[in-house]
Amino acid sequence: MTQTTARIVFATTAAFFAVFFLWPILQILKGGFINADGRLTFGYLSALLSDPTYLGALRNSFLLACAGTLLAFLIALPLAYVSDRFLFPLKGLLNSAVLVPLVLPPFVGAIGIRQIFGQYGAFNSLLVALHLRPHGWAFDWFAANQFWGIAVVEALSLYPIIYLNAVAALANVDPAMEEAAQNLGCTGLRRFRRVTLPLIQPGLFAGGTIVFIWVFTELGTPLVFDYSQVTSVQIFYGLKDIGGNPFPYALVAVMMAASVLVYAVGRGVFGRGGHAMMAKATSAGGARGLPGAKAWLCTALFCGVTFIAVLPHLAVVLIASSRDWYASVLPHAYTLDNYRAALGHELTVPAIANSLKFASASTLVDIVLGIAIAYVVVRSRIAGRQALDFLAMLPLAVPGIVLAFGYLAMAQEGRFFSFINPVRNPTVLLIVAYSIRRLPYVVRAAAAGFQQTSVTLEEAAENLGCPPLKAVIKVTLPLIAANLMAGALLAFAFAMLEVSDSIILAQKMVYFPITKAILELFQLLGDGKYLACALGVWAMVFLGTMVAGVSLLLGKRLGAIFRV
Repeated sequence: MTQTTARIVFATTAAFFAVFFLWPILQILKGGFINADGRLTFGYLSALLSDPTYLGALRNSFLLACAGTLLAFLIALPLAYVSDRFLFPLKGLLNSAVLVPLVLPPFVGAIGIRQIFGQYGAFNSLLVALHLRPHGWAFDWFAANQFWGIAVVEALSLYPIIYLNAVAALANVDPAMEEAAQNLGCTGLRRFRRVTLPLIQPGLFAGGTIVFIWVFTELGTPLVFDYSQVTSVQIFYGLKDIGGNPFPYALVAVMMAASVLVYAVGRGVFGRGGHAMMAKATSAGGARGLPGAKAWLCTALFCGVTFIAVLPHLAVVLIASSRDWYASVLPHAYTLDNYRAALGHELTVPAIANSLKFASASTLVDIVLGIAIAYVVVRSRIAGRQALDFLAMLPLAVPGIVLAFGYLAMAQEGRFFSFINPVRNPTVLLIVAYSIRRLPYVVRAAAAGFQQTSVTLEEAAENLGCPPLKAVIKVTLPLIAANLMAGALLAFAFAMLEVSDSIILAQKMVYFPITKAILELFQLLGDGKYLACALGVWAMVFLGTMVAGVSLLLGKRLGAIFRV
């Protein structure tokens, strides 16, 4: 690729981000900090931060993100260490099972959790059946403490992101360093805290940053738990007055600023930090075998955590497979009718078609932009290529709810982009939102492929008369096909199940994607809950197939896709 072509790619990508990323954010800032006279004001922000309702919601969102991330670390870190250092029965199968929580959006899992721990749920019925509580006793466990209920659901859904990064980081640790510490008397937990943990710190904070921002801005799970004392739900309820109320704008700006700050800390302080290590060949490493009892204990640890993590998924499957499930440990009767009805319901069939259309188009955009950006960043030497890399990764720091709010703001009637107003037809904005939100996955996967493929292969083709662009297409792209396929599959799968953008931008039933249809079905009386879970199971099967394929293609390198 010539320098001229690289500059064209840079300019085109910058223009795309300027229109569909920076401009919506500017509209948010304008709505929150410019008064009716067109002057800069901090009055809205000051009033917002002095209002106990808004301030309390911000505090709850921040504490919820801290709690969810901490719980995810407590789950993921021991599993990653055991997986990297020891051999135990069923290790390969259990390593794959760890990824299962990724195949269901957290808010769908929340439906299953409510069924298990609700007032007349399975857990209470089990306590009554074991005579630990009297007949007729009822207690809603998570309604009594919605905060920790949401934190637990989020942690059980998102810990695989931290696990993937931790496993990848541990695999790169030079065993000689740990052996040297052990020879100097630093052993056990102290060695892990003083030597191993600092070495894997960049990988841990890479995954932790993503999880923190995800929980901080999560919309679907608080809606399912009917927990309105968080900023994301306040923003969602403020959409109805987006044209005349500046407080939702200021609230979105505060959430965005907090997310970007966390992202900057994760990327700048921890994500790029590291400790110099000698080549790993200086010492024998790798997982080691354990005596029978200890090996099976590791297996039991993985099985126990995986079982707890998939409880929401199991509950969703049981709800979808039941005729009625009320005040009993298991459903009273089973049926497959809900699965057939979910695929034939007037709400679900268009939703599946819409999601396929939106996700396919956004993935195509991601592939084209992702390859171009990764090539410029890795192969070219033009000024500003690192800024392009930062810009491509920045969507990880800007939550979907912020971006969706910005699109609503910039497409209001009377404004330049009113012709793509999602109130009439959200197709364009949903495709753009999906593509921008998932572009980092494709860029990271493509960049890893380019870094692992020698540039001399392209140079050899060019020396034989092949034009630079054709050399890339004919030589390099086939060599990194596995990376590109992995990034594209992941982008497509998560676009299919995008939550915040779908809930906010899709306002007419004819344009509902899958996630919006699931939420709408769940709120219906009668069989709505069963149809919502059946549609969730179909989505789970789809995303599970995608994640399994990506895992086979990338293996331990999968964690690099979830990295800031």
